[in-house]
Amino acid sequence: MKFLFIVQGEGRGHMTQAIAFARILRDQGHELLGVLVGKSHRRSIPDFFIREIQASITLLESPNFEADGAEKKILLGKTIRKNLAKAPVFWKSLRQIDRQVKDLNPDVILNFYDLLGGLYSLLFRPKASYWVIGHQYLSGHPEFIFAPERRWERFLFRLNTQVTAWGADEVLALSFSPKIPKNKIRILPPLLRKEIKDLVIRQEDFFLAYMVNPGYGEEVKEFAGKYPHLKIKAYWDKKDAQEVEYPLPNLTFHRVNDRTFLEDMAACRGLVCTAGFESVCEAMYLKKPVLMIPVAGQYEQACNALDAEASGAGIAALCFDFALLEKAEKKDAEASLMYQEWVDSWPEHFRELIKQAGERQSVSTNSNEMQGNPAFG
Repeated sequence: MKFLFIVQGEGRGHMTQAIAFARILRDQGHELLGVLVGKSHRRSIPDFFIREIQASITLLESPNFEADGAEKKILLGKTIRKNLAKAPVFWKSLRQIDRQVKDLNPDVILNFYDLLGGLYSLLFRPKASYWVIGHQYLSGHPEFIFAPERRWERFLFRLNTQVTAWGADEVLALSFSPKIPKNKIRILPPLLRKEIKDLVIRQEDFFLAYMVNPGYGEEVKEFAGKYPHLKIKAYWDKKDAQEVEYPLPNLTFHRVNDRTFLEDMAACRGLVCTAGFESVCEAMYLKKPVLMIPVAGQYEQACNALDAEASGAGIAALCFDFALLEKAEKKDAEASLMYQEWVDSWPEHFRELIKQAGERQSVSTNSNEMQGNPAFG
């Protein structure tokens, strides 16, 4: 089968998922025709994604979150206003997607949680199958844990998720642990790249940090200044930052580089990060304790932190307090093994997914042929 990806460019998680999925589909004899990436004015596409996706990349103007002046808190009102004002720009992006679909003629359009994917599916009704994938789709499952109160934010999160999935033939919900499928949602393991399975797990004397919003850098710097005995390596998506910066003797900031990030994760004492899904899953696979700080104003991350806590990934906090990790319990060996087996089962799930897609396609083709044959009139 031939695939075309649409990938949200906010953070690194959706991009690493796309790399892992591309590897699996190629290993099983399928083809990735191209990748459409929603770009953000706040960050650039990381070099590791360009290098590892191994397909032509087209950048799209796509809806993105808007942050405060400190590049820290997500402002929902500003996000809605800015994106509505750019509606003509996004219409051009939808036409751009349509040209790519017509030129490449994919069997499957796979959307990694970009809003434009759902709008394209609704407005253009492509002949290709439309699939969506991400942890966010677990919100349609009855066991999903929603952050309490914050009803308006919950409504917007669910609305955004539903829009991305409009017209979807497959809803692929990535989960920390297996669950019984409900509401036509297919529950699947986290999508981790092959490289993480080849790492040597060890423990050196430093903590690792990852920030999706660079404004948290000041918070990390403040903490490092108060606790000079703690060594910290921090990674961020800050646009135009140096490859490595040395603000304090015990603190370094690094531009996102997934090879060195994973190597450091395998060697660190623990991970402190904003509450994205992918980094937490990687730390769980490497048996590292995690401290999660949901991005202020981003309801999805508040839910992620609760789900991760319930799954035994680590603990949630309101600030980058690395000292909390010093008290974190060591990972349970049996639970870690079960989690690794869950993650490693992806190829079997993909084979079943492709098999069922082929069966549906065959039924659809036979139905169309019968409708066009006067004998079945």
